[in-house]
Amino acid sequence: MELETCNFSYCKRPEMIEIETDLLLIGGGMACCGAAYEAARWANPKKLKVIMVDKAATDRSGAVAMGLSAINTYLGENDPKDYVRYVRGDLMGIIREDLVYDLGRHVDDSVHLFEEWGLPVWKKMDDGEAVDGAHPAKKLTEGGKPVRSGRWQIMINGESYKVIVAEAAKKALETNRQATGLTENHYERVFIVKLILDAKVPNRVAGAVGFSVRENKAYVFKAKAMLLAAGGAVNVFRPRSSAEGQGRAWYPIWNSGSTYAMAFQIGAEQVLMENRFVPARFKDGYGPVGAWFLLFKAKATNALGEDYCVTHLEKTKALYDPYASKLGTAIRNHMMMEDMKLGKGPIFMRTNDAMAELGKTMTPKQMKHLEAEAWEDFLDMCIGQAGVWAGNNIEPDKTPSEIMPTEPYLLGSHAGCAGLWVSGPTDLGAPKEWSWGYRSMTTVKGLFSAGDGVGASGHKFSSGSHAEGRIAAKGMVALCLDEPDFKPTLSQTIDQLVGEIYLPFEVYEKYKNYSTDPYVNPNYIRPKMLQARLQKLMDEYVGGISTWYMTSKTMLDSGLKQLEMLKEDANHMAAADLHELMRCWENLHRIWTGESHARHILFREDTRYPGYYYRGDFNKVDDKNWKCFTISKYNMQTKKFEMSKRDYVQLVAD
Repeated sequence: MELETCNFSYCKRPEMIEIETDLLLIGGGMACCGAAYEAARWANPKKLKVIMVDKAATDRSGAVAMGLSAINTYLGENDPKDYVRYVRGDLMGIIREDLVYDLGRHVDDSVHLFEEWGLPVWKKMDDGEAVDGAHPAKKLTEGGKPVRSGRWQIMINGESYKVIVAEAAKKALETNRQATGLTENHYERVFIVKLILDAKVPNRVAGAVGFSVRENKAYVFKAKAMLLAAGGAVNVFRPRSSAEGQGRAWYPIWNSGSTYAMAFQIGAEQVLMENRFVPARFKDGYGPVGAWFLLFKAKATNALGEDYCVTHLEKTKALYDPYASKLGTAIRNHMMMEDMKLGKGPIFMRTNDAMAELGKTMTPKQMKHLEAEAWEDFLDMCIGQAGVWAGNNIEPDKTPSEIMPTEPYLLGSHAGCAGLWVSGPTDLGAPKEWSWGYRSMTTVKGLFSAGDGVGASGHKFSSGSHAEGRIAAKGMVALCLDEPDFKPTLSQTIDQLVGEIYLPFEVYEKYKNYSTDPYVNPNYIRPKMLQARLQKLMDEYVGGISTWYMTSKTMLDSGLKQLEMLKEDANHMAAADLHELMRCWENLHRIWTGESHARHILFREDTRYPGYYYRGDFNKVDDKNWKCFTISKYNMQTKKFEMSKRDYVQLVAD
C-alpha cells in the first residue's frame, strides 16, 4: 500500500493555535505539578512564562488519579545513603546513585508541602496509638511522627491526594499569569504527540505539537525549555484482563509511552529500557498489596500453605546472587512464579490470618477501625478491587485472596528504572560525564524529564516524582536565564506538522465507504485492532504473560520483524473521531516504546531482572560482563537504534 498524506481534501482542517513560552510542562501528573509549583517561584520575578499542557484534567491526571493510601518515599530520620542502598538492592545492582541520593535529600520537603496543603497524614501519638488523618496531631514539620508501614512508607488518607497537589500547581500557574500577563497557561485535554528540533541550533528542542481531544483544534508550542513528564507505558503488552475488562490494569491505562517515544524520536539517549515492572497484585482487580504486606503484616503462600520465599531461596541464589539474598521485588516475584509453574497455585494473600493475629493485641474498637482501613486501602487506590471482593463473596478478615503477577509495564518512578539518561548533580562525586548540563536535562538541549521519564532512578513514587519535577524546574529556569536571547525556530512547517497529526482523519474519510462495515476495510486499520496486534506480538515474543515472561534472541528477532510490519501498517491507521485520533497516537507512542524495550532486552545478554523477564538463552545474572548501563539512541539519519554500554559507578558503599 502506498503511504498516505493529508492535505485536508477529505477531512476538515483544524483551527491552528500557535503559542510561545519560556517553560513548557508536558503532562499533568505529580512531576509536572511539582514543576509548576517550583517554576513559578523562580520564574515570576523574572517574568518568565510557564505553560502546562495536560492530555487529561489535572485534578485527576497521572498515576495518582484515583488516590493513594500511602506515600512510599519519605525519608524522615533515614539517611539518603541508606535509601540509595535500598533502591540499588531492589533494582538488581544498577542505578544512577547520584540521582537517587539527590532525590532522597530533597523528597521530604514535598511531603511537608502536601501536608501543609491539606493532605491528612497518619500519626503515632505519644502513647503509641496510631491515628489517621482525621485526628488532631502535630504536623511532620512540628515533630509529628508518621505512621510507617515500612521503612520508607507513611500512611495517609489519600482519596483526594492528586486533587490537593493539582490545586497547588494550578494556583502557581495563576500567579505566573498575573506576573507575565498571559491570558492562559494551563491547557487541559490537549495531547502533545511530537517534539520538534530547532532549525538553527543543532540538538536543541524548539517546539511541541498536539491537538485537543475535545475540539477540532491543533496546538503548536514554541519554548526555550521543556519538561517531558507524561508518565510511563501501559498496554504495550497484552493484559491479563479480557473482553469487557480489558481496560483494567494496575498502572493508569492512559500512560502510553509518550514520554519515551517523543524523546527517542528527536535523539535523546535512553537507559535501561530493558527494565520493566511486573507487580504482584490481587488477582483480576489489580488491587495494591503493599499495605497488606507492610501495615497488616499479611503473608503470601502457595495453596499448600508453603512460603515460596523459603522453599525456592537456595535455588534462586544459585542463579541470581548476590541479589537473591536481598529478596527484592523482582526476586520475590520469581519465587512466586516458580510455585505457580509447579502447579502449587493459586497464590494466596493470607489476609484472614493477618487480621486474626492483629486481633490478639487490639481492642474491638481498634479492630473495627483496622477493618475499615483494609477496605479503604482499595477505595483509595483501586476501587475495582473492592468490587471483585464483593462479587466473589470475599471478606478479607475471613477469606484469603489470590494474588497474581500482572502484565509488564514500563516506568521509571515505581519499582522500575526504564527511561531517559539525564544530567545529575555535581556535588556527589559522580563521573563528570554524568553532569554534562543543567540538572535533569536529557542529552537533547532544552529537554528535561522527571518522574517516569528519568531512567536508572526508580523507587521515587508519587512524592519523589513531585520533588524531581521541582528539581527539573530549577534547571529549566536557569537555562532560560542563562540564554535570554535564544528564540526557538521550528525545523518543520506548521502545515507539515498538522498534516501528519490529522492523517488518520484523512484516511478514514477517504476510504470509509469502500466497505459496508467501517471497522473492516482493506485500506485502513482502526486503532483498537492495531493495539491488539501490538499487544499480541509483544506478549508472545518479548516476554509477556503467555510465555511466563520468557524470551530469547530468536524470539526477539522474530518479534522485531513483526514490529517492522506493524509500523508499516500503522501508517494506515484511521480515526473516525477525536477519541480515535488520540488512540492512534497512543498506539504510535507504544510501538516506539515497545521496540526500544525489545532492542534493549536483546542487547543485554543476561537475566538482570528475574521475575520481570527472563532471557532463556542467558538465564543468569552476569555481573562480570553486564553490570553496566545499557544506552540506546535513535539515529534520525539511519532510522535505527544505536546500542552501547556505559560503566556503572558505585558512589555509596555497601
